[in-house]
Amino acid sequence: MMLRYVTNRLLQLILILIGVSIVVFLMLRLIPGDPAQLLLGEFATAQELAALREKLGLDQSQLTQYWIFLKNSAQGDFGKSLRTGAPVVDEIFGRLMATVELALAAMLIATLFGIFAGVISAVRQYSLWDYGSMLLALIGVSMPIFWLGLMLMYLFSVKWAILPMMGRLSMGLDAPRITGLIMLDALLVGKIGVFWNAFTHLLLPSFTLSTVPMAIVARMTRSSMLEVLRQDYVRTARAKGMSEFVVIVRHALRNAFLPIVTVLGINLGLLLGGAVLTETIFSWPGLGRYVVDSLMGRDYNAVQACILIFAVIMALINLIVDLIYVVLDPRIRVSE
Repeated sequence: MMLRYVTNRLLQLILILIGVSIVVFLMLRLIPGDPAQLLLGEFATAQELAALREKLGLDQSQLTQYWIFLKNSAQGDFGKSLRTGAPVVDEIFGRLMATVELALAAMLIATLFGIFAGVISAVRQYSLWDYGSMLLALIGVSMPIFWLGLMLMYLFSVKWAILPMMGRLSMGLDAPRITGLIMLDALLVGKIGVFWNAFTHLLLPSFTLSTVPMAIVARMTRSSMLEVLRQDYVRTARAKGMSEFVVIVRHALRNAFLPIVTVLGINLGLLLGGAVLTETIFSWPGLGRYVVDSLMGRDYNAVQACILIFAVIMALINLIVDLIYVVLDPRIRVSE
């Protein structure tokens, strides 16, 4: 049953990607602006524009362009960037890994601190800790990321000069290229100095990016834990003389974790696809900035490839979350 469920979800993923590709393809063509004109400038002649459009395949019908794009995408070929002429796959890989590294670090911070704050707030309801942590959670949701990023940059990079201001690695350092995740690659080859340098560069942007999901996780954890702590089996566990730690972690938190997993999955997908502001502020060479630059340059191939990648990531995260449900609660059975 599990194999059939996964197979059905993967087939659904193919239909979703086709639908997303159609929408993105049509929406990009509706945006005002001519890629050929942007590439050649306003003083280009009509003959030069026509030649470039023919070279880029923009002179063909939209149906033909879409069919070529769909056929090549199925083979993992997203064409060449209209701006740089380089293969889109090569340009995306390094930037995607940079965004993945940033998103995973932000999600780790949000998960650890968010769950900890939510659990303590639920256990000590109406205490000073409860009010304080929920107030910070409200501030975290409300605070503009770009403002927080600039303030952290000013304090830790300009005023105190503790952490680097921007970038992924200091100039002059050679990052090993294995997985595209600099910290992991540095550990694999034993370059501790590169690892530490990448770690210090990652701290400010990852913390900035983590504030909103951290606040959401904290509030969801508190709400879910309060509901579970009122259940009879929690009272029974306490009546049996179990320690408070065992009651909270083994009985309460595990059963409260299902809605938290959903929130974590959604936020991870959003972080992977929506880190544009953070990447811009800290000059992080990720996929978010690449999408914005490609949109400004009417780089159809690059934008289409990025949106499809985001769609695949979201669909796979949702599938993983559903499978985690079954692991956390064996009573849940996946449907055929």
